[in-house]
Amino acid sequence: MCLGIPGQIVEITNPEAMMAMAEVSGVRREVNVACIADGPLQGLIGEWALIHVGFAMSRIDEAEAAATLEALRDLGEAQEALEQMAEGDRALVGLRKETQV
Repeated sequence: MCLGIPGQIVEITNPEAMMAMAEVSGVRREVNVACIADGPLQGLIGEWALIHVGFAMSRIDEAEAAATLEALRDLGEAQEALEQMAEGDRALVGLRKETQV
């Protein structure tokens, strides 16, 4: 499964190579915009796109970007909770082994 992270195109860095700077959750990185370019590259500034391994794969609107970012934050929190639960389970197993000896 491929996961795209919403990012906003903030500047065109190399028009010949179709490269732009995208801001993804406060972090800026250069991405290739060939997949979403359908006119002058300057028209991409301010647009939202799903970014995957350095490529802007598809355009999305701001509402979809916000909803996706929120879902990703929730998944991160869920993953953290699952890891804490697993750590607690490991601690209980270790405690049981100690009491059985």
